[in-house]
Amino acid sequence: MPLHRVALIGVPLLALLVAACGGGTSEPAGAGERPVEARDPDSVGLLLAGYPVYDDPTSGLRVIFGTPDLGLGTHRVAFALTNPAEELVRLPILRAASYYYPRGASGPREGPVEQATARFFEFPFGTRGIYSTELVLDRVGDWGLELTLPQADGGSVSSTFLFPVAERTNAPAVGDLAPASASRTAADVGSLAELSTGHEPDAALYRLSIADTLAEGRPFVVVFASPAFCTNALCGPQVEVLSELAARHGDRANFLHVDLYENPHEIHGDLDRAVRTPVLEEWGVHTDEWTFIVDAEGRVAGRFEAFVTEEELEQALLSVLDALFEG
Repeated sequence: MPLHRVALIGVPLLALLVAACGGGTSEPAGAGERPVEARDPDSVGLLLAGYPVYDDPTSGLRVIFGTPDLGLGTHRVAFALTNPAEELVRLPILRAASYYYPRGASGPREGPVEQATARFFEFPFGTRGIYSTELVLDRVGDWGLELTLPQADGGSVSSTFLFPVAERTNAPAVGDLAPASASRTAADVGSLAELSTGHEPDAALYRLSIADTLAEGRPFVVVFASPAFCTNALCGPQVEVLSELAARHGDRANFLHVDLYENPHEIHGDLDRAVRTPVLEEWGVHTDEWTFIVDAEGRVAGRFEAFVTEEELEQALLSVLDALFEG
Protein backbone atom coordinates (compact mmCIF):
# COMPACT_ATOMS: atom_id res chain seq x y z
CA MET A 1 0.00 0.00 0.00
CA PRO A 2 1.55 3.23 -1.08
CA LEU A 3 1.40 6.03 1.39
CA HIS A 4 2.04 6.85 4.91
CA ARG A 5 3.00 10.38 5.84
CA VAL A 6 2.07 13.78 4.64
CA ALA A 7 2.15 17.36 5.50
CA LEU A 8 -0.72 18.77 3.77
CA ILE A 9 -1.08 18.93 0.19
CA GLY A 10 -0.11 16.90 -2.71
CA VAL A 11 1.02 18.85 -5.66
CA PRO A 12 0.63 17.68 -9.15
CA LEU A 13 2.21 19.51 -11.93
CA LEU A 14 1.37 18.96 -15.43
CA ALA A 15 2.65 21.18 -18.04
CA LEU A 16 4.82 23.88 -16.59
CA LEU A 17 7.84 22.21 -15.07
CA VAL A 18 10.43 24.74 -14.00
CA ALA A 19 14.08 23.71 -13.98
CA ALA A 20 15.37 22.04 -10.84
CA CYS A 21 17.64 23.82 -8.42
CA GLY A 22 20.74 21.67 -8.68
CA GLY A 23 21.51 19.32 -5.88
CA GLY A 24 19.73 21.49 -3.32
CA THR A 25 20.69 22.10 0.27
CA SER A 26 19.90 20.31 3.50
CA GLU A 27 17.84 22.26 5.99
CA PRO A 28 15.77 21.43 9.08
CA ALA A 29 12.07 21.22 8.37
CA GLY A 30 10.35 24.18 10.00
CA ALA A 31 7.00 24.20 11.74
CA GLY A 32 5.03 24.88 8.57
CA GLU A 33 7.05 22.39 6.57
CA ARG A 34 6.64 19.25 8.63
CA PRO A 35 4.43 16.69 6.97
CA VAL A 36 1.34 15.53 8.83
CA GLU A 37 0.18 11.94 9.10
CA ALA A 38 -1.77 10.62 6.12
CA ARG A 39 -5.09 9.13 7.10
CA ASP A 40 -5.76 5.52 6.26
CA PRO A 41 -8.14 5.71 3.29
CA ASP A 42 -10.22 2.90 4.76
CA SER A 43 -10.90 5.07 7.81
CA VAL A 44 -12.20 7.88 5.59
CA GLY A 45 -14.51 5.73 3.56
CA LEU A 46 -14.43 3.04 0.92
CA LEU A 47 -15.37 5.57 -1.76
CA LEU A 48 -11.81 6.91 -1.73
CA ALA A 49 -10.79 3.65 -3.38
CA GLY A 50 -7.31 3.41 -1.92
CA TYR A 51 -6.17 7.00 -2.53
CA PRO A 52 -4.27 8.40 0.49
CA VAL A 53 -5.87 11.34 2.31
CA TYR A 54 -3.88 14.09 4.01
CA ASP A 55 -5.41 16.56 6.46
CA ASP A 56 -3.60 19.69 7.67
CA PRO A 57 -4.97 20.51 11.14
CA THR A 58 -3.55 24.04 11.03
CA SER A 59 -4.96 25.24 7.72
CA GLY A 60 -7.90 22.86 7.44
CA LEU A 61 -6.83 21.89 3.93
CA ARG A 62 -7.24 18.34 2.72
CA VAL A 63 -5.50 16.63 -0.17
CA ILE A 64 -6.61 13.37 -1.74
CA PHE A 65 -3.52 12.02 -3.46
CA GLY A 66 -4.34 10.58 -6.86
CA THR A 67 -0.97 9.10 -7.87
CA PRO A 68 0.45 6.99 -5.03
CA ASP A 69 2.13 4.49 -7.41
CA LEU A 70 5.45 6.32 -7.89
CA GLY A 71 8.94 5.03 -8.66
CA LEU A 72 12.23 6.42 -9.89
CA GLY A 73 11.89 8.57 -12.99
CA THR A 74 9.68 11.37 -14.28
CA HIS A 75 6.05 11.05 -13.21
CA ARG A 76 2.74 12.81 -13.39
CA VAL A 77 1.70 13.75 -9.86
CA ALA A 78 -1.97 14.58 -9.27
CA PHE A 79 -4.31 15.41 -6.40
CA ALA A 80 -7.62 16.97 -5.42
CA LEU A 81 -7.57 19.74 -2.81
CA THR A 82 -10.35 21.04 -0.56
CA ASN A 83 -10.47 24.03 1.79
CA PRO A 84 -11.70 24.15 5.43
CA ALA A 85 -15.29 24.52 4.17
CA GLU A 86 -14.78 21.23 2.26
CA GLU A 87 -15.06 23.10 -1.04
CA LEU A 88 -12.89 22.12 -3.98
CA VAL A 89 -9.95 24.49 -4.49
CA ARG A 90 -10.09 25.65 -8.12
CA LEU A 91 -7.25 28.15 -8.46
CA PRO A 92 -5.87 27.90 -12.02
CA ILE A 93 -2.30 27.32 -10.82
CA LEU A 94 -0.45 26.75 -7.56
CA ARG A 95 3.24 27.19 -6.84
CA ALA A 96 4.92 23.96 -5.82
CA ALA A 97 8.35 22.81 -4.73
CA SER A 98 9.61 19.27 -4.21
CA TYR A 99 11.96 18.25 -1.38
CA TYR A 100 13.75 15.05 -0.47
CA TYR A 101 13.66 13.80 3.14
CA PRO A 102 16.65 11.43 3.55
CA ARG A 103 15.69 10.60 7.16
CA GLY A 104 11.94 10.81 6.86
CA ALA A 105 9.47 13.42 8.05
CA SER A 106 11.20 14.21 11.32
CA GLY A 107 14.63 14.88 9.78
CA PRO A 108 16.09 17.68 7.67
CA ARG A 109 14.98 18.05 4.11
CA GLU A 110 17.04 18.61 0.98
CA GLY A 111 16.00 21.11 -1.64
CA PRO A 112 14.04 22.50 -3.20
CA VAL A 113 14.88 19.83 -5.76
CA GLU A 114 12.41 21.34 -8.25
CA GLN A 115 10.22 24.40 -8.34
CA ALA A 116 7.16 23.97 -10.47
CA THR A 117 3.57 24.93 -11.16
CA ALA A 118 0.57 22.72 -10.46
CA ARG A 119 -2.25 23.31 -12.94
CA PHE A 120 -5.94 22.78 -12.24
CA PHE A 121 -8.01 20.69 -14.65
CA GLU A 122 -11.78 20.69 -14.29
CA PHE A 123 -13.62 17.45 -14.92
CA PRO A 124 -16.50 17.36 -17.41
CA PHE A 125 -19.77 18.78 -16.00
CA GLY A 126 -17.77 20.92 -13.55
CA THR A 127 -18.42 18.77 -10.50
CA ARG A 128 -14.81 17.81 -9.72
CA GLY A 129 -11.29 18.79 -10.59
CA ILE A 130 -7.67 17.75 -10.18
CA TYR A 131 -4.26 19.41 -10.01
CA SER A 132 -1.58 17.82 -12.13
CA THR A 133 2.13 18.21 -12.87
CA GLU A 134 5.34 16.31 -13.60
CA LEU A 135 8.14 15.68 -11.12
CA VAL A 136 11.56 14.16 -11.59
CA LEU A 137 12.01 11.66 -8.73
CA ASP A 138 15.63 10.49 -8.73
CA ARG A 139 15.99 8.93 -5.28
CA VAL A 140 14.16 6.18 -3.42
CA GLY A 141 12.59 7.23 -0.13
CA ASP A 142 10.41 10.02 1.25
CA TRP A 143 9.67 13.09 -0.82
CA GLY A 144 7.64 16.13 0.07
CA LEU A 145 5.67 18.50 -2.11
CA GLU A 146 5.22 21.98 -0.73
CA LEU A 147 2.26 23.94 -2.03
CA THR A 148 1.77 27.66 -1.70
CA LEU A 149 -1.78 28.99 -1.86
CA PRO A 150 -2.52 32.73 -2.21
CA GLN A 151 -4.96 34.18 0.31
CA ALA A 152 -7.66 36.83 -0.07
CA ASP A 153 -5.71 39.27 2.12
CA GLY A 154 -2.75 39.21 -0.25
CA GLY A 155 -0.72 36.78 1.85
CA SER A 156 -0.20 33.07 1.30
CA VAL A 157 -0.19 29.79 3.16
CA SER A 158 2.21 26.93 2.51
CA SER A 159 1.90 23.28 3.34
CA THR A 160 3.84 20.11 2.49
CA PHE A 161 2.79 16.51 2.10
CA LEU A 162 5.07 13.47 2.08
CA PHE A 163 4.88 10.60 -0.36
CA PRO A 164 7.12 7.57 -0.81
CA VAL A 165 9.06 6.78 -3.97
CA ALA A 166 9.94 3.14 -4.65
CA GLU A 167 12.60 1.63 -6.87
CA ARG A 168 9.87 0.62 -9.34
CA THR A 169 6.18 1.29 -9.76
CA ASN A 170 3.56 -1.45 -9.40
CA ALA A 171 1.86 -0.62 -12.68
CA PRO A 172 3.95 -0.39 -15.86
CA ALA A 173 6.16 2.68 -16.08
CA VAL A 174 6.86 4.71 -19.20
CA GLY A 175 9.17 2.59 -21.38
CA ASP A 176 7.97 -0.76 -20.00
CA LEU A 177 6.44 -3.37 -22.27
CA ALA A 178 2.67 -3.53 -21.91
CA PRO A 179 1.32 -6.87 -20.61
CA ALA A 180 -0.33 -8.85 -23.41
CA SER A 181 -3.53 -9.46 -21.47
CA ALA A 182 -6.32 -11.52 -23.00
CA SER A 183 -8.97 -8.99 -21.99
CA ARG A 184 -12.47 -9.97 -23.04
CA THR A 185 -14.08 -8.61 -26.21
CA ALA A 186 -17.59 -8.37 -27.62
CA ALA A 187 -16.98 -11.67 -29.40
CA ASP A 188 -16.54 -13.42 -26.03
CA VAL A 189 -19.89 -12.47 -24.52
CA GLY A 190 -23.57 -12.38 -25.37
CA SER A 191 -24.03 -8.72 -24.50
CA LEU A 192 -21.92 -5.61 -23.87
CA ALA A 193 -23.55 -5.50 -20.42
CA GLU A 194 -21.16 -8.34 -19.53
CA LEU A 195 -18.17 -6.10 -20.33
CA SER A 196 -19.04 -2.75 -18.77
CA THR A 197 -21.03 -1.27 -15.92
CA GLY A 198 -21.74 1.70 -18.20
CA HIS A 199 -25.34 2.43 -19.17
CA GLU A 200 -24.77 2.41 -22.96
CA PRO A 201 -21.34 0.90 -23.70
CA ASP A 202 -19.57 2.02 -26.87
CA ALA A 203 -19.13 -1.19 -28.89
CA ALA A 204 -15.99 0.17 -30.58
CA LEU A 205 -14.11 -0.04 -27.27
CA TYR A 206 -14.60 -3.83 -26.99
CA ARG A 207 -13.68 -4.93 -30.50
CA LEU A 208 -10.14 -6.06 -29.63
CA SER A 209 -8.36 -7.47 -26.60
CA ILE A 210 -5.14 -5.93 -25.32
CA ALA A 211 -3.25 -8.91 -26.74
CA ASP A 212 -4.96 -8.42 -30.12
CA THR A 213 -3.99 -4.78 -30.45
CA LEU A 214 -0.42 -5.46 -29.35
CA ALA A 215 -0.20 -8.07 -32.11
CA GLU A 216 -1.49 -5.50 -34.61
CA GLY A 217 1.45 -3.22 -33.83
CA ARG A 218 -0.74 -0.12 -33.57
CA PRO A 219 -0.61 2.49 -30.80
CA PHE A 220 -3.52 2.20 -28.39
CA VAL A 221 -5.12 3.74 -25.34
CA VAL A 222 -6.57 1.48 -22.65
CA VAL A 223 -8.75 2.64 -19.76
CA PHE A 224 -9.29 0.59 -16.60
CA ALA A 225 -12.43 1.96 -14.94
CA SER A 226 -15.95 1.11 -13.87
CA PRO A 227 -18.36 3.79 -15.17
CA ALA A 228 -21.25 2.95 -12.85
CA PHE A 229 -19.06 3.12 -9.73
CA CYS A 230 -17.27 6.41 -10.35
CA THR A 231 -17.98 7.81 -6.90
CA ASN A 232 -14.73 9.09 -5.39
CA ALA A 233 -13.19 12.55 -5.73
CA LEU A 234 -10.54 11.46 -8.24
CA CYS A 235 -12.79 9.50 -10.57
CA GLY A 236 -14.37 11.02 -13.67
CA PRO A 237 -16.11 9.97 -16.91
CA GLN A 238 -12.94 8.41 -18.29
CA VAL A 239 -14.67 5.97 -20.64
CA GLU A 240 -16.67 8.81 -22.19
CA VAL A 241 -13.41 10.69 -22.77
CA LEU A 242 -11.98 7.55 -24.39
CA SER A 243 -14.95 7.37 -26.79
CA GLU A 244 -14.47 11.02 -27.76
CA LEU A 245 -10.83 10.42 -28.58
CA ALA A 246 -11.66 7.23 -30.48
CA ALA A 247 -14.08 9.17 -32.66
CA ARG A 248 -11.33 11.64 -33.59
CA HIS A 249 -8.26 9.41 -33.76
CA GLY A 250 -9.58 5.91 -34.44
CA ASP A 251 -7.96 5.89 -37.86
CA ARG A 252 -4.50 6.05 -36.25
CA ALA A 253 -4.84 4.17 -32.94
CA ASN A 254 -6.97 1.62 -31.10
CA PHE A 255 -9.03 2.44 -28.02
CA LEU A 256 -9.98 -0.14 -25.38
CA HIS A 257 -11.96 -0.19 -22.17
CA VAL A 258 -11.48 -2.87 -19.50
CA ASP A 259 -14.00 -2.70 -16.67
CA LEU A 260 -12.73 -3.27 -13.15
CA TYR A 261 -15.23 -6.08 -12.73
CA GLU A 262 -15.61 -9.42 -14.51
CA ASN A 263 -19.36 -9.60 -13.92
CA PRO A 264 -20.92 -6.14 -14.47
CA HIS A 265 -24.29 -7.64 -15.40
CA GLU A 266 -24.54 -9.44 -12.05
CA ILE A 267 -23.67 -6.57 -9.70
CA HIS A 268 -26.95 -4.60 -9.83
CA GLY A 269 -25.58 -1.83 -7.63
CA ASP A 270 -24.22 -4.20 -4.98
CA LEU A 271 -20.41 -4.32 -5.02
CA ASP A 272 -20.47 -7.30 -2.66
CA ARG A 273 -21.34 -9.31 -5.77
CA ALA A 274 -18.49 -7.82 -7.82
CA VAL A 275 -15.52 -9.89 -8.99
CA ARG A 276 -12.39 -7.91 -9.91
CA THR A 277 -10.95 -8.76 -13.28
CA PRO A 278 -7.58 -10.59 -13.16
CA VAL A 279 -6.30 -8.20 -15.84
CA LEU A 280 -5.84 -5.59 -13.09
CA GLU A 281 -3.25 -7.76 -11.35
CA GLU A 282 -1.47 -8.39 -14.64
CA TRP A 283 -1.08 -4.63 -14.99
CA GLY A 284 -0.31 -3.94 -11.31
CA VAL A 285 -3.34 -1.67 -11.02
CA HIS A 286 -4.61 -1.20 -7.46
CA THR A 287 -6.59 2.07 -7.53
CA ASP A 288 -9.85 2.53 -9.35
CA GLU A 289 -9.10 4.51 -12.50
CA TRP A 290 -6.11 4.19 -14.83
CA THR A 291 -5.33 5.13 -18.42
CA PHE A 292 -2.31 3.98 -20.42
CA ILE A 293 -1.03 5.03 -23.83
CA VAL A 294 0.97 2.28 -25.55
CA ASP A 295 3.09 2.97 -28.64
CA ALA A 296 3.47 0.89 -31.81
CA GLU A 297 6.40 -0.98 -30.24
CA GLY A 298 4.18 -2.18 -27.41
CA ARG A 299 5.80 0.05 -24.79
CA VAL A 300 4.00 2.33 -22.37
CA ALA A 301 4.29 5.92 -23.56
CA GLY A 302 1.95 7.51 -21.02
CA ARG A 303 0.44 6.48 -17.68
CA PHE A 304 -2.30 8.32 -15.84
CA GLU A 305 -3.47 7.23 -12.41
CA ALA A 306 -6.85 8.73 -11.39
CA PHE A 307 -8.93 10.71 -13.88
CA VAL A 308 -7.12 12.41 -16.74
CA THR A 309 -8.91 15.14 -18.66
CA GLU A 310 -9.40 15.00 -22.41
CA GLU A 311 -6.96 17.89 -22.85
CA GLU A 312 -4.15 16.15 -20.99
CA LEU A 313 -4.75 12.78 -22.58
CA GLU A 314 -5.08 14.05 -26.14
CA GLN A 315 -1.88 16.07 -25.84
CA ALA A 316 0.03 12.97 -24.73
CA LEU A 317 -1.59 10.79 -27.40
CA LEU A 318 -0.81 13.23 -30.21
CA SER A 319 2.85 13.30 -29.25
CA VAL A 320 2.94 9.51 -29.80
CA LEU A 321 0.91 9.56 -33.02
CA ASP A 322 2.73 12.51 -34.57
CA ALA A 323 6.12 10.94 -33.88
CA LEU A 324 4.97 7.69 -35.48
CA PHE A 325 3.26 9.06 -38.57
CA GLU A 326 5.80 11.80 -39.24
CA GLY A 327 8.79 9.50 -38.68
